[in-house]
Amino acid sequence: MARNIQSLERAAAMLRLLAGGERRLGLSDIASSLGLAKGTAHGILRTLQQEGFVEQDDTSGRYQLGAELLRLGTTYLDVHELRARALVWTDDLARSSGESVYLGVLHQQGVLIVHHVFRPDDSRQVLEIGAMQPLHSTALGKVLSAYDPVAHSEALETERKAFTDRTVSDWNDFEHLLDLTRARGYAADVEETWEGVASIAAPIHDRRRMPVGAVGITGAVERLRPDGELRPELIAAVRDCARAVSRDLGAGRF
Repeated sequence: MARNIQSLERAAAMLRLLAGGERRLGLSDIASSLGLAKGTAHGILRTLQQEGFVEQDDTSGRYQLGAELLRLGTTYLDVHELRARALVWTDDLARSSGESVYLGVLHQQGVLIVHHVFRPDDSRQVLEIGAMQPLHSTALGKVLSAYDPVAHSEALETERKAFTDRTVSDWNDFEHLLDLTRARGYAADVEETWEGVASIAAPIHDRRRMPVGAVGITGAVERLRPDGELRPELIAAVRDCARAVSRDLGAGRF
């Protein structure tokens, strides 16, 4: 039987202790409650604080749960509800468009793929749930950056790597793309991330009308943009899917 890692057990016990009461706790309180030496407790708290899981009040020196831990908990709930609500609509989008469908959320300065529907043909495909995509070059990433202020800040702080000669790396040009995305309600990636590949994505909102993710299709450029322009019926299908998922999340009509 594998042995548990003691430091992780102690960190988990600290988080449970801080979550169990309404007031902040001091170092002595935490150490005595868990039967730890003050030095040991302080080392674990310092690590948790560096990771954003614990915060220390500047005046009293007492500790409380950090914003990062709360954000992770909310993200877990939101992602699972988002995926559950999107299952039927993303299947429908794959069938109507004939392309792969991706559902993405903001995660660690990128886009985390939380759902992937294969292109409905006999071609060999690889499931990409759990894969990360960049914010600045993909359609999903541009949508999140355009509608989510946190994603916008993350895109500002990260390196906007040029994956192809079409990738927009300049910040002013990128801001223009985000303005365009908000104006037309969708984003596109035409060989900005992968040669020969194009994508279209639209935002998903929750009952608070806050952006919680993006849905999009990805396929060969010659299928999505056969005549130099993205096929309008595909754009409409992606936007309809995003609106349908948003309605199921309680966002109402957009």
